[in-house]
Amino acid sequence: MMTLNSKIGQSGWHDLMRAFGFSENNETYDKLIKAYTEKHRAYHTLEHINACFRHLTRVTEQAINPHEIELALWFHDAVYKPFSKTNEEDSADMAASFLVKNQATQDVISRISDLILITKEHLAPETQDGKLMLDIDLSVLGTAPAIYEKFEKDVRKEYKRVPSFIFKKKRKEILEGFFERKMIYRTDYFNEQLEDQAKKNLARAVRQL
Repeated sequence: MMTLNSKIGQSGWHDLMRAFGFSENNETYDKLIKAYTEKHRAYHTLEHINACFRHLTRVTEQAINPHEIELALWFHDAVYKPFSKTNEEDSADMAASFLVKNQATQDVISRISDLILITKEHLAPETQDGKLMLDIDLSVLGTAPAIYEKFEKDVRKEYKRVPSFIFKKKRKEILEGFFERKMIYRTDYFNEQLEDQAKKNLARAVRQL
């Protein structure tokens, strides 16, 4: 059973809403919880969001707009259909609609949308908050071997309809892409804490495919 970060509970959500000057928006909280507990999800679940918040708590002081990262994390996998090519765009649209409804400024809407969209290709972001967002989203790559192995099994469950030979080929391409990067993590904290373990995990996972 996962240890819950304070940010994932309803009181944490209320704290976040107050930070933006919004009302409590309980219906949106319930909608997000429902999304992350959909039956077809195995990795992209509340456990993933909880882990993201745990990492965010450790690097909050390094962020320019930590509340924007927190809200982006809430929404970044809100729409998740394994065979869709627009999950990130759809999630960003959901976040933007929520922000417009709550009368957020266009600058805030744009920044949060961008934070969500950079998780699509996981390419090098330009802003500090973008770097933190991406490092947090990729933190699973640098977890302990047993946790990483569960991650790989959960990803396979989400793509259980894909024949094994096709899945292995595509998965190997993705993992090798990360492994061949000069740096997986773009911030000093994550690079120092997770880079070496991520390289080991990826090398082992590629060998096993």
